[in-house]
Amino acid sequence: MALPQEKIFTIEDIYALPEGQRAELIDGYLYDMAPPMRIHQKLVNRLSQTITNHIDSKKGNGEVYPAPFAVFLNKDDKNYVEPDISVICDKSRLDDRGCNGAPDWVIEIVSPSTQQIDYGIKLFKYRTAGVREYWIVNPSSRTVNVYNFESESGTGQYLFDEAIPVNIYEDLNIRISDLL
Repeated sequence: MALPQEKIFTIEDIYALPEGQRAELIDGYLYDMAPPMRIHQKLVNRLSQTITNHIDSKKGNGEVYPAPFAVFLNKDDKNYVEPDISVICDKSRLDDRGCNGAPDWVIEIVSPSTQQIDYGIKLFKYRTAGVREYWIVNPSSRTVNVYNFESESGTGQYLFDEAIPVNIYEDLNIRISDLL
């Protein structure tokens, strides 16, 4: 949920937040981040593990970063997000602060307080920033919306019990129910 505000915020304001308070910055607007539920954290952990294991087993490129991990989405001072999972294949985008530019694959685990942002605002921002693939995992409906921004194929909605093909890694399929 966006916080009421009268000014446009910058990344400097993100770093000035009190210790322990987390927020994201999209087009100069601050969005408060509530503490996640247990299922959210379990999914972040298991998905991160699964993706990392796949990359390592193939000696592939890519690094997996679960939140909190800073993504300076548009390389400007008005966009800062912390996706639940960021997969970055181009390591030149990484520095000590986080990722500069769009990750290749972003996964968000939906909670009731983030639905509008994940399905709307972030979907648009990730697509326009150059994210190649975006997953929205919804524990309540037990569905995963997959957006392949490089091609319409591979885009769709899947149930937790279905093997979901990963577009950026042709030989990886993930069944969410196997991770729970």
